[in-house]
Amino acid sequence: MTVEQGPITVLSDVESWDLLNSVALGRLVTHIGEQLEIFPVNFVTQNRTILFRTAEGTKLFSTAMNENVLFEVDDHTVAEGWSVIIRGTARVLTASDDIHDAERAQLLPWVPTEKLRFVRITPSEVSGRRFQFGPEPEHGSYPG
Repeated sequence: MTVEQGPITVLSDVESWDLLNSVALGRLVTHIGEQLEIFPVNFVTQNRTILFRTAEGTKLFSTAMNENVLFEVDDHTVAEGWSVIIRGTARVLTASDDIHDAERAQLLPWVPTEKLRFVRITPSEVSGRRFQFGPEPEHGSYPG
């Protein structure tokens, strides 16, 4: 259900997924121990999950070591912006059926490097917001 709160609109799950489907670049947030890590990744949605590819390295290692992740996408125009955040579980795909399903998504790397591993994020929570841009109101004139 969409809820308007002045210049901020809380989006429904359907609206949030529509926005997720409209872009191809997001940010994966994970951690190794106490160290937070953020990685830009190109992605696709598939069956209400997020799918991305990666090579061996910190992104794969941190995802394998700590499956709890955040994933964020956003976009904007001159007049408005939006953001969708997913809290969920990331899993490196290893079963041949899972990899075959992921390959059907036609997700190609953006840079000319080998990215042989597929990672799927299964959401536990999806939250989206739309923001109307404008000048700051007079102090005390807007309760939000």
